Amino acid sequence: MNSNDTRSGGAGTRRAPRLPQNDDAPRIDIQPIDTSFSFKNKAYAALKNVIISMDIYRNRNDIRLDERKLALDFGVSRTPVREAMAQLEREGFVRSVPRRGVYVVRKTKEEVIQLITAWAALESMAARLITQNAKDGDIASLRKMFATFEGGQLRAHLDEYSDVNIEFHQTIIRMSENVVLIDLAENLFTHMRMIRRKTIVEKNRADKSIRDHMNIIEALEARDTNRAEILVRDHALGLADHVARYADYLD
Repeated sequence: MNSNDTRSGGAGTRRAPRLPQNDDAPRIDIQPIDTSFSFKNKAYAALKNVIISMDIYRNRNDIRLDERKLALDFGVSRTPVREAMAQLEREGFVRSVPRRGVYVVRKTKEEVIQLITAWAALESMAARLITQNAKDGDIASLRKMFATFEGGQLRAHLDEYSDVNIEFHQTIIRMSENVVLIDLAENLFTHMRMIRRKTIVEKNRADKSIRDHMNIIEALEARDTNRAEILVRDHALGLADHVARYADYLD
């Protein structure tokens, strides 16, 4: 019996169904499923959140990430953790040191100033787009963010204000509804939020910050495009100036 006899069906042999032949039928290009995809992305998101939550600029000690311990803590194998670290290194959050390990990156003063300057350009353009396209209700929601801090309550809620401050700037970007701008700003702001958390408590910056924010909101509500753009840019560059003057701990 030749091999064709087995394929054509014999006792106990399962015959494959015949499919209609149609050369004109569209072909579906199906790739094998990457079963590690969800684990890699979950490890990436979890590890990024860990880094963001660290107050990395309060001390100068190096922060080393232990791949084995992280894998145990996350309940996954070391492979997705390693892949997550590689992605975070490409994004500038960690650095790999041969024969030593992986460390969280602290930006230098000059690097932080450059990040803030780039952010100023993106956020000021977002403000321009908001005055031209955003709904009144969306702009009004910005004012509601600061209701807790009216009447001299800012000092009593400084940690909470730090979070609201970060949310305010993220919301400005989102309200631009420019997908490319939003995408460009995403990782940039992740770096920014770590330095904002440190600087907001310095030199009464919180008081100035809330005044700047209210002026920005008023310009957005008035649809004053040029003023809104200038106020947002100057607010960001004010942070750059503060870093240049006082953030010696970055060097």
